[in-house]
Amino acid sequence: MKPDKNVKPNKEESVQSAASEAPVQPRKAQGEAQADPWGIRRAEVLLTSLKGVLSARVVATASGEITEVHILTASGLTAKQVVRNVESALLAQLGIKLDHRKISVAQTAEVLPLEAMEDRAVAERARKRGVIFRRVEVTPTETPHRVTVTVILERDGQELSARENAADADRTRLVAAARATVSILDGLVTDGTIDLAGAQLSDMFDARLVFVGLHVLQGREARLHVGACEVKGSVEQAGALAVLDATNRWLTSLL
Repeated sequence: MKPDKNVKPNKEESVQSAASEAPVQPRKAQGEAQADPWGIRRAEVLLTSLKGVLSARVVATASGEITEVHILTASGLTAKQVVRNVESALLAQLGIKLDHRKISVAQTAEVLPLEAMEDRAVAERARKRGVIFRRVEVTPTETPHRVTVTVILERDGQELSARENAADADRTRLVAAARATVSILDGLVTDGTIDLAGAQLSDMFDARLVFVGLHVLQGREARLHVGACEVKGSVEQAGALAVLDATNRWLTSLL
């Protein structure tokens, strides 16, 4: 029996027929929309993993040709060494041969922790000054109520010391420490001489302070240099530091 040409297929039969005739579309791989067809991202990850490299940026054309590579490195590596590392890594891992002229390298300044920066700053100031305070020693003598005050400074890695005898009292130990410090500095100066004008211990501004005055003679010129230091340890230590404070700039120009 021949089918009636005037009978139309129902809707369900039409859908099933269309579905059977339509070509099967392959499923897209997960994350295909975010794919890296030219391997640019892979190259950046590879370059960032190199020693000393902080960040990497690869610039490519629409067809995937690499036109620029920008590298940011820490200090300690030469630009030439970084370029060689980049060329070798791209060739060995990704099979990309890149012209070294397409690679630019920038370096960051050395970044240190705050404590390390402070220590370096103190050492740098001491080096420029040329004379570093080390310590003060106070020892009793055979004479009752008298002591020996010894001041130790350092210059160019060599310790220099001088001692003064004094009565065992704050004021006299302070003067002895200041005088011993002046004695060391006077021995270092070849053009001029230094003499202690006086040392004073005062309580002001809710603190205990030491002030010293020094007569500095250079040629026919005489100047009064004044220095100060807060007493945080002993008065002897403050006295020595006050002398160094008074002569800091002057010594820097001479030593």
